[in-house]
Amino acid sequence: MRLFIWMLMTIHMVMIPPAAQRNAPKGEWPNYAADKGSTKYSPLDQINAGNVAQLKIAWTWEAPEIELSKTIPSLAASINEVTPLMVRGVLYTSTVSSQVAAIDAATGKTIWAYDPQSYKLGRPTNLGFVHRGVAFWTDGKEERIFIGTSDAMLIALNARTGKPIESFGDGGKIDLAKNIPNALNAKNLAVTSPPLVCRDVVIVGSSINDVPFQKTAPRGDVQAFDVRTGKPAWTFHTIPQTGEFGNETWENESWKYTGNTNVWTLMSADEQLGYVYLPVSTPTNDWYGGHRLGNNLFAESLVCLEAKTGKRVWHFQTVHHGLWDYDLPAAPVLCDITVKGRKIKAVAQLTKSGFCFVFDRKTGKPVWPIEERPVKQSTMAGERSSPTQPFPTKPAPFETQGSLEENLIDFTPELREEAKKILEKYDHGPLFTPPTEKGTINLPGWGGGANWWGAAFDPDTSMLYIPSITSPILVKLVKPPAGRSDFNYVRSFSPQDMNIAGPKGFPLFKPPYGRITAINMNTGEHAWQVANGDGNRQSINESLAKLGVTKDVGPVGAGGGPPLLTKTLLFVPQSAGGRGGRSGGGGNVLRAFDKASGKVVAEIDLPFMPFGAPMTYLSGGKQYIALALGDGRMVAFTLP
Repeated sequence: MRLFIWMLMTIHMVMIPPAAQRNAPKGEWPNYAADKGSTKYSPLDQINAGNVAQLKIAWTWEAPEIELSKTIPSLAASINEVTPLMVRGVLYTSTVSSQVAAIDAATGKTIWAYDPQSYKLGRPTNLGFVHRGVAFWTDGKEERIFIGTSDAMLIALNARTGKPIESFGDGGKIDLAKNIPNALNAKNLAVTSPPLVCRDVVIVGSSINDVPFQKTAPRGDVQAFDVRTGKPAWTFHTIPQTGEFGNETWENESWKYTGNTNVWTLMSADEQLGYVYLPVSTPTNDWYGGHRLGNNLFAESLVCLEAKTGKRVWHFQTVHHGLWDYDLPAAPVLCDITVKGRKIKAVAQLTKSGFCFVFDRKTGKPVWPIEERPVKQSTMAGERSSPTQPFPTKPAPFETQGSLEENLIDFTPELREEAKKILEKYDHGPLFTPPTEKGTINLPGWGGGANWWGAAFDPDTSMLYIPSITSPILVKLVKPPAGRSDFNYVRSFSPQDMNIAGPKGFPLFKPPYGRITAINMNTGEHAWQVANGDGNRQSINESLAKLGVTKDVGPVGAGGGPPLLTKTLLFVPQSAGGRGGRSGGGGNVLRAFDKASGKVVAEIDLPFMPFGAPMTYLSGGKQYIALALGDGRMVAFTLP
């Protein structure tokens, strides 16, 4: 009987047309963001506004690093940003050290675990031990799990046994650093996000050292392999090489040595069109580009490729000659919308700068006009910033933009005057004000605006929900220490050159410091925007009381958080600190919002800081919500 049911479910999976994958199949979660279009939407409705407050922990799963860290302290989970998949009653997850596990969806018991021992090469580049998940593939007969590891390997596993697929690559794995110049496994090249499978091709990006001291660095080439054999299918050079489109945008042959320009975050795909969408990051030296003059394609661009061939279909560069680390941080969201009566298969790309760029995902034509507007120019020696930058006319920005006087705190007139004096100590101005030796305040900063968690899209209402962070930063350029670098300038990471203190311990800029924005994608208009939680509301009120001010500032928000969207509710977890909670304040909660108004429906306490994006599934007729915690655990909630 069980075999018969399994066969029926397999047939059902195979028969679902690719075009229908604009949300998670009911009861399952087969892709990192629900579907390959990254909507983070599930049609499940068992958990609703009337009962969500009753959610209880059903099970807790502990990653192997919890035990391993007793002998290898560096493996203590700290950035556990994984989201598990769920297929036919089994959760598939990665861990911070690139291990993989299959977990029973109803009980949380481990079915199998695989350890590639990637940690033996030491701490990976950039953020260290961090991982976001795996990819699932089936042709109705075989089932495979793919993971890109912290030591830059692509590994294929049997989904039922956890054993490497010996016929894939070299005994089940492929060395991703092998064909990338200047790449050293784990030292300066790793993989932190899940691969993407489209048209039987598995596609993988990379994470590259983001604070280099040398001009020469690994390129962020995106590589693709046959899903069955692991044979190379294509490589897309994100820094165009000789004779390739865009090569002329790297002056003085800077394309020969410049690196980064990688896809470290999530990718999306349209199986029906056979297209994949790559959000590309900033070139080597995020803050100074005197060694890479020109617009620098395909840095900070959304690039659409044919999945089978890697051929470029279209691209759009969201930042020319980037100097702000405004790399594209999140998977583009594929959304079918209707604008002025015209149906459009669209793609929406969020940015750290607070913009949402929207295109026809087949042609790359903007849904609403995008204007090239003049911006402030750099005064740094050897630098030549772009005279203009692209500004979408719709939707309006979802975050505060620009270190401007109008954005300073206004709790009292006295505090505002003090804030103005602090602002004048630094270079400041509208969005895209370049870095300087004096120090420039960027708002949003490199961790601000949208981030890796992206947005969630409701296919029934055409609403896009974006959690974001304000997060201003100070960028001061300095000459590097003699003999340590061949850059003219690098960013100073001395505490006094990074921290922006407001007057009397208050923030320099006014709240909210984290928010959630709902955008009607049929009109491009904001439907609502709310502060994401109380944040440090209490401490601000207490500090104001000491000044004789008794008014309540209200919710001020505290960072972002990965969204989960269901038929009934919007869920956003929030932590008291860490990534997504930089502004501090508040507790560790899973918050449920009314989708139509942004009103908080319920707050479910969490046993530790949430880090991963939540997902939902059905098991034994019950709906569960699972998410990863910062201490290496995963918890699943369900109704009593």
